[in-house]
Order: sequence, then C-alpha cells, then structure tokens
Amino acid sequence: MSPALMKMWVSLAAMGFMFISIITIYLSRYKLKGGVLRFVSALFAYALMILSGIIIFLVVVSGPTGE
Repeated sequence: MSPALMKMWVSLAAMGFMFISIITIYLSRYKLKGGVLRFVSALFAYALMILSGIIIFLVVVSGPTGE
C-alpha cells in the first residue's frame, strides 16, 4: 500500500472518530439521564475528538507524500 493511500485511510478513520464523538456527545447531553453513564459517554466522546484532532494534525503536518 502506498504512503498516500495509507494517509488517506488514517485521515478517514480520524473523521470516523469525529462522527462517533458527535453522536456520543449528542446522546450524553440530550438522551441519557443517568449521571455516571452520561459522564462516561461524554468522556469517551471528548477523548475521541482529541485523538482525531491529533491524528488529523499529524497527517497535515507530515506534508505531501510525493506520489
């Protein structure tokens, strides 16, 4: 697999993490009533959002692949 294709899949995974975190934040704010479950889902969502931001930052900073 070429480096450019690998970077594409990594950035697609990061976008998937962002989508999952948006859904989880929505659920924790508007649908879940329990305190502990609400906190755990929000913590999971924000951790995914931070991880996806770091991944996208590393993909962008690494520059073009030259292919």
